[in-house]
Amino acid sequence: FLAARSPLLALPKFTQNQDGLFIPGKGYEKKRAKLLAPYIPQAQGVDPALQKEPRNQTLAPSAAPAPSTSKYHRARSGGARDERYRSDIHTEAVQAALAKHKEQKMALPMPTKRRSTFVQSPADACTPPDTSSASEDEGSLRRQAALSAALHQSLQNAESWINRSIQGSSTSSSASSTLSHGEGKGTSGSLADVFANTRIENFSVPPDVTATTSSTSSSSARPATIDLPPSGIVKGMHKGSNRSSLMDTADGVPVSSRVSTKIQQLLNTLKRPKRPPLKEFFVDDFEEIVEVPQPDPNQPKPEGRQMTPVKGEPLGVVCNWPPALEAALQRWGTTQAKCPCLTALDVTGKPVYTLTYGKLWSRSLKLAYTLLNKLGTKNEPVLKPGDRVALVYPNNDPVMFMVAFYGCLLAEVIPVPIEVPLTRKDAGGQQIGFLLGSCGIALALTTEVCLKGLPKTQNGEIVQFKGWPRLKWVVTDSKYLSKSPKDWQPNISAAGTEPAYIEYKTSKEGSVMGVTVSRIAMLSHCQALSQACNYSEGEAVVNVLDFKKDAGLWHGILTNVMNKLHTISVPYSVMKTCPLSWVQRVHTHKGSVSSCDAFLSLFQNHGLKPEAICPCATSAEAMTVAIRRPGVPGAPLPGRAILSMNGLSYSVIRVNTEDKNSALTVQDVGHVMPGGMMCIVKPDGLPQLCKTDEIGEICVSLRAGGMMYYGLAGVTKNTFEVIPVNSAGSPVGDVPFVRSGLLGFVGPGSLVFVVGKMDGLLTVSGRRHNADDIVATGLAVESIKTVYRGRIAVFSVSVFYDERIVVVAEQRPDASEEDSFQWMSRVLQAIDSIHQVGIYCLALVPANTLPKTPLGGIHISQTKQHFLEGSLHPCNILMCPHTCVTNLPKPRQKQPGVGPASVLVGNLVAGKRIAQASGRDLGQIEDNDLVKKHQFLTEVLQWRAQATPDHPLFLLLNAKGTIVCTATCVQLHKRAERIASLLCDKGHLNAGDNVVLLYPPGIELIAAFYGCLYTGCVPVTVRPPHAQNLAATLPTVRMIVDVSKAACILTTQTLMRLLKSREAAAAVDVKTWPTIIDTDDLPRKRLPQIYKPPTPEMLAYLDFSVSTTGMLTGVKMSHSAVSALCRAIKLQCELYSSRQIAICLDPYCGLGFVLWCLCSVYSGHQTILIPPMELETNLFLWLSTVSQYKIRDTFCSYSVMELCTKGLGNQVEMLKARGIHLSCVRTCVVVAEERPRVSLTQSFSKLFKDIGLSLRAVSTTFGSRVNVAICLQGTSGPDPTTVYVDLKSLRHDRYSIFTLHLINNPLCNILPGVKVVIVNPETKGPVGDSHLGEIWVNSPHTASGYYTIYDNETLPADHFNTRLSFGDAAQTLWARTGYLGFVRRTELTAASGERHDALYVVGALDETLELRGLRYHPIDIETSVSRTHRSIAECAVFTWTNLLVVVVELCGCEQEALDLVPLVTNVVLEEHYLIVGVVVVVDPGVIPINSRGEKQRMHLRDSFLADQLDPIYVAYNM
Repeated sequence: FLAARSPLLALPKFTQNQDGLFIPGKGYEKKRAKLLAPYIPQAQGVDPALQKEPRNQTLAPSAAPAPSTSKYHRARSGGARDERYRSDIHTEAVQAALAKHKEQKMALPMPTKRRSTFVQSPADACTPPDTSSASEDEGSLRRQAALSAALHQSLQNAESWINRSIQGSSTSSSASSTLSHGEGKGTSGSLADVFANTRIENFSVPPDVTATTSSTSSSSARPATIDLPPSGIVKGMHKGSNRSSLMDTADGVPVSSRVSTKIQQLLNTLKRPKRPPLKEFFVDDFEEIVEVPQPDPNQPKPEGRQMTPVKGEPLGVVCNWPPALEAALQRWGTTQAKCPCLTALDVTGKPVYTLTYGKLWSRSLKLAYTLLNKLGTKNEPVLKPGDRVALVYPNNDPVMFMVAFYGCLLAEVIPVPIEVPLTRKDAGGQQIGFLLGSCGIALALTTEVCLKGLPKTQNGEIVQFKGWPRLKWVVTDSKYLSKSPKDWQPNISAAGTEPAYIEYKTSKEGSVMGVTVSRIAMLSHCQALSQACNYSEGEAVVNVLDFKKDAGLWHGILTNVMNKLHTISVPYSVMKTCPLSWVQRVHTHKGSVSSCDAFLSLFQNHGLKPEAICPCATSAEAMTVAIRRPGVPGAPLPGRAILSMNGLSYSVIRVNTEDKNSALTVQDVGHVMPGGMMCIVKPDGLPQLCKTDEIGEICVSLRAGGMMYYGLAGVTKNTFEVIPVNSAGSPVGDVPFVRSGLLGFVGPGSLVFVVGKMDGLLTVSGRRHNADDIVATGLAVESIKTVYRGRIAVFSVSVFYDERIVVVAEQRPDASEEDSFQWMSRVLQAIDSIHQVGIYCLALVPANTLPKTPLGGIHISQTKQHFLEGSLHPCNILMCPHTCVTNLPKPRQKQPGVGPASVLVGNLVAGKRIAQASGRDLGQIEDNDLVKKHQFLTEVLQWRAQATPDHPLFLLLNAKGTIVCTATCVQLHKRAERIASLLCDKGHLNAGDNVVLLYPPGIELIAAFYGCLYTGCVPVTVRPPHAQNLAATLPTVRMIVDVSKAACILTTQTLMRLLKSREAAAAVDVKTWPTIIDTDDLPRKRLPQIYKPPTPEMLAYLDFSVSTTGMLTGVKMSHSAVSALCRAIKLQCELYSSRQIAICLDPYCGLGFVLWCLCSVYSGHQTILIPPMELETNLFLWLSTVSQYKIRDTFCSYSVMELCTKGLGNQVEMLKARGIHLSCVRTCVVVAEERPRVSLTQSFSKLFKDIGLSLRAVSTTFGSRVNVAICLQGTSGPDPTTVYVDLKSLRHDRYSIFTLHLINNPLCNILPGVKVVIVNPETKGPVGDSHLGEIWVNSPHTASGYYTIYDNETLPADHFNTRLSFGDAAQTLWARTGYLGFVRRTELTAASGERHDALYVVGALDETLELRGLRYHPIDIETSVSRTHRSIAECAVFTWTNLLVVVVELCGCEQEALDLVPLVTNVVLEEHYLIVGVVVVVDPGVIPINSRGEKQRMHLRDSFLADQLDPIYVAYNM
C-alpha cells in the first residue's frame, strides 16, 4: 500500500536491497546483458533506455526507470538509503559524463597529510612527508605518473574547461599572468585533439584568479609578488625535463620541492576558464557591492497558462462508516473480539504475538481508566482530558504502542509518539525536548522492558535528557493497569476538530515541530485511504514502515481498525537481517504490497501484477497528498516523464532533449485524494499559483490534513492556512490550503508528479537543485570501495551572499588515500557535468561518525551544525571555492599616475588640513646644565662617575627574582675603561672600526658598549646564537658580522667556545671569524685617554635588526641622534635620578636597546633589567618585580605580554595570594614596530585589573628602522582612544571610521621634537586629514642612514632625506618609515590648548599583500582566521604566485586539522572577499617569530616552499 516520491531513477542492481529483496548480482548482470544486447551496437555505450522509450514489452521492465522506494524508507536507513538512489540509467549517465574527461590528465594536487594524522587509513596509503627537498627523483615521478593515471579526468567539463597541459597556448587565461608560460613540448598533436571538442566562444577571457598586476610602491623594499621563472612545471611532464620544479623563493634561492610542484599544479588547474562569463563580474570602485549573479537570459521560462486547482473524486459515503475512530474500535472489540488485529514479528521474522480486536479494546479501556483515575488523587488527577502525553515505545513493539495509542484516544488525552532516547546526547534529542516542553508534557508512557533499557544515573534514576522537561514515566504493561469498574465507560463523541494526536516532524534546520491532527481529520483521512486503496474488512496488510508516524501509522494502526484489517508488522531490524521475510508474509497473507517498478521487474515472473503497485506522496502536514489507485488488470502503464535537469533547476518542466546525461525520470504518484483539492504554488514568497509547466510546492485542501504546528501560531498560518493568489496578487477562492513541503507538478490526466522535497532544496545562484539528486549522482560514481552507500549527506551553507553545496560521506576504513581522493574528484566532475553546479566542499569522515536519526539515517541538520562549528573531524576534504564562488567583485584596476597638482586639489580644495602631527618642541623645554655641558653619552657617564659614584644605575634579576648583578655609575665607568684597554691591546683597533658585541642580556653588554665608545670603536649589538638551535640562529650572527665588516667580536668565554665548536662549523665557516676577544678576565690596566668624537655627527653605534619581511637592515646612529633620543625619552617619561623603571625587553636593537643601555646613563634613573627568557621558567617574574619594587613605569614586549596573558590569565587568584599588586603602575609600555595589537593589550588590562592595574596604564610605542622611537606614551599625555576602521576602505587605501571591524589604538604621544606627516607613497604629496598614507617623520634622533641592507643593496637612500613633492615651503627633510597610517584630530586637548592629533598605525607597506588589485594587511586576515576555531593557536598568511596561503597552528588534537580547512576558507571569503589557495595546518610553534614577537612571514613562506614545515595537513583549494 505504500509510498514513493518517485523521481529518482532507480533501476536497482539488486545486490542486496534493504527495501526488501536479496537477489544475486550475477544473474542480474547476465539477464541485463541479454536484454540490452540488440541495442549495444547503435548506442555506443549509451543506455538504450535513454535513446527512446521502447514500446517493446519485454524491455519495459528494465528500461522503466523506477520511482525510488518509499519516502519513508528514506527517513530511516541503516544502509537503506542505499538502493533508493540506485539507477543504472543514472549510473551510465554519470559514467558517460566522466568518460568525456578520459583523455585529459587530472590536474588536481593531492593534499599532503602527515602519517600519524589519521589512524584510519593504512599507513602506506598516505604520502610520506618528503623531508629531502631534493628535486623530483625517479620514485616521486613515478608516484606522480601513477597519480595522473589514476586521476585521469580533469576536474571540469571538457567542453568548457580546457586542460592546461598546453602551456603558453593562445588561450592563456590572462595576459598578465606570470605563470608557467613554458614551451609546450610535444603538445602539437594533443592541441588539435583538445580544440576538436572545444567551443572557443567560451573564452570571453574569464576572470583570472591567479594574476593581478602588482604595482609596488617605491618605498616597498621588495616586489609584492614573486614571479616564477619561465620554467613552470606542468603536471605529467616528460621524464627528460629536469627543470621540473625549480622555483625562486624570495631570496632567489631555487627551491625544488613537492610543495612547489603541487602549487604549480593547483595554478594550472585554476587557470582554466571558469564557467560564468565576464558579465557576472563587475566593478564598483567606491563601495564593493557583491552582486548575486544576474539570471541567464537564455534560461528556460515557464510558458503555460496559470494552473487551476485539481479536484479529487468525491469521498463516497459508506453506510457503516463509524462517527469516530474510537467508535470503530468499540464496535469490532465487542462484536468481533476474536478477529486478529495486529501480528508482531520477532527479529528472526517469526510471529511472536497476535493482538485480537477484543484484547485491543479491553486493554485500551484499562489503560484509559488508569490514566484518568489511578495516577493522582481523586481531587488532583495527574491527567485531564486534553493533556498531552509522550509515547516512548521501541520499534519492535507495535502491540504495546497500539494499546497505548488507543488508550490515550479513549481517555481523550493527546498522544505524542517519539523515538526511544538512547543516550543523553542523541542527535536531535534537544529539539525533541523542545517539542515536549512546548507541548507541556509531564508524563511519558512506555513498556517495562524499554524503561529498564533507558540510560540511568548512579542512583538508578532515569537521566535528564539534554533539553527535555522533567518527565514522570508510566509503565503500561497489563499487570500494572487497573480494571475499569462495570459502570465506567469512555466518552466517545462524534469526531470534531479537537486534537487527536500530535506527530513530530523535523524541519530542514533541525528544529522539531508537532503537527496536530484533529479527530475529524484522522477519521476522514482513514476514510479517504480506505476508498483510494479499496480496503475491505478482514484483509491482511503487511507494514514494513515505522508504525509511530506517517504512512506506517495511518495505514497500519488507524485505517486498519476502521476497516477491521489484520496488520502484520515487520520490524525494521528484520529487514536488515532477512529482507525476504516481508515478501514471505505477503505470500502467506495475500495482501497488497508497497514497492516500485524495479521490484516489479524482478517479481513479475513470481506472479506480481503491475497494477498492484501504488506509489503515494505524503508529508506530515498534508498527510497523504496523492496515491496511485490499485489498477484493473490490463490498465495502461503508469505515467512517466523524462525531464531536463537544467529545466528543473529553473523550476520549469521541459522534456529532456539536449543532453542524455542530465535527465531525471519521474513516475506519477497517482491522483489527488478522494474529497481533496490540489494546487501548485511558488515555493517562496507569496503563494502564487504556478503555470502549468512550472514546478512548485504542492498544496492540498482536504478535511484530512494537519491542523497546526502545536504552539506555533505564526508558522502555522503560513503553512496550514494558505490562500493561493493569481499573478496579480489577488486571492483565488477562499478555501485554505496546506503546504505539503513536496515539490512537483500536475501532469496530463491530472496525474501528480513529485520531484523532491522542500527540505532537500538547495538554491544556488538562483537555480534550485535537489539534495537527493546530488546524492544519486555521487553514488553513481563507483563508490563501493570508498564510501558507504547510505551514508551521504548533502546540504548547503550560506557563504558570501550565496548558498554553497557541501557533500559529506562516511569513508570505508579500508579505502586508501588515493582511492578517496580519486572518488572525490570524480564526484565533482559528475555533479558538474550533470547538474551544472559546483560543489563547495566535499568531506569524507571516518565510518560511523556522522550523527544518526533514530532509524539509522543521517541527521542532516546536525551534520551541518558540526560542519559549521568545526567538529565534524573529516579524514579527507576537498574544497573548491575557486570553482564555486562566481560573485566576487571585479579586481580593482589602479588608476594611472595622478600628478601632484590634482592630489593637492583633491585633498585640500575642501579646506581639509594636511595630515600632520608633532610632539612638543624640544627647544622650549628647559633642561638642566647637563645637556649644555655634555654632548656625548661617554662624557655623561664620566661626569656621573665623578658626581654620584655610588648611585646604582642597573640591577639585573634572574629567574628567581634575586639580584645577580648591579652596576653603580663608577663601577660601570671602570669596567668600560678596562674593556676599552683590552680592545686597544688585543684588538689593535682604530677609531671607527666596527665591533660586534655578542652577550646574553645583562650588565656585561652595557659595559662592553661603553668600552667601545671609550676607544672610538662603533659597537654592533647582536643576539647570541642559541646553543640548542645553532643551525637556525648562527647564520644570522654570521651575516651581521659579515655585513657590518666587524674587525673584532667581544663576547664571553662560553660563547667564544660555542662559536668555534664543531656544531658551529656545521652551520657556518668558523675559520674566517674576525678576532674574538672574551671579556671574562679583564686586565687591571687604565686607559691612557678616553676618545672624544670630533663632531656629534660621528657614528655612535649600528643598530641591526631583521624586519618582519625577513630583511636584515642596519641603521647608523650618530652621537647627536643618541643624545636627542635620550633627551626626548627623559622628557616624555619624566625620568630623573630618583626614579626606578623595570624593563623586560630584548636589548639588541631598536628602542629595547636604547632603554636597556643608554637611557639610565643619560637620565640617571635606576633600571631593573629582566631578561625576557627568564620568564619562560618563572612566569610571575616580571609582575612580581613590578609589585615588589613599586615600579611606576615598566616597559615590555608583546611576547612578554602574551606569555603573561596566556600563562597567568587563569591564575589571578594565585597572584593575589602571592601579594602581587599593580596599583603602583602608572605606565606599562609595550615596545614594538608594528600596528598596536589592541586585543592583546585589552585582554592584559582586563585580566590584571583585579590586582590593581589601571585600565589606562597600558600603551604602545611606535618606531621603525629609520627612527626607533616616534611615539611613546608618556606620563602627562592623554589616554589612547580607540577607532573602529572599515576593512573595505583599508583595502582601497582609504579608511572610513565607524564600521566595526578593526580596532586601532592611536599613538597620541609623539615624542618631543618629532614631526609626522602622512604622504601618498606613489606621488610623495601630503594627504589630507583622515586619509591613509605612508608615515614620514622628521626629528633630531632620526638615524643617519642605512649601513647596508642585506638582501637589497639598491635600497633607495631617500628613505632618510626625502622632500614632499609639493605643499611644503620649508623644504623639510623627511625620513620614510615604510608604514601606512593616518592622523586624526581627537577630542582631547594638548598642553598647549590645541586639540590633540593622534597618529594611527595600520601596518608595514612591504608586509602588505596585493591581491585582486587591493592592498591587504596580513594581520587583518590573521585576526579573522584566529577567531574561527578554538583550536587555532596562531596563524600567518603570505602569498605565493598570487595564491593566498594560510598557515594555522593547531593546538587541539590532530583529528581537528581538517575541520579548520572549510572554516578558514569561509571566514576569509566572507570578511575579505578573497579565496584561500592553500591551507596549511602545522604544530604549535612552527610559525617563526622574531625577538619582538613579530611573525616572520617570509621565512615561513620559504620553509613551506622548501618542504621544511612537516605540516599535519596541506589542503589545496580548487
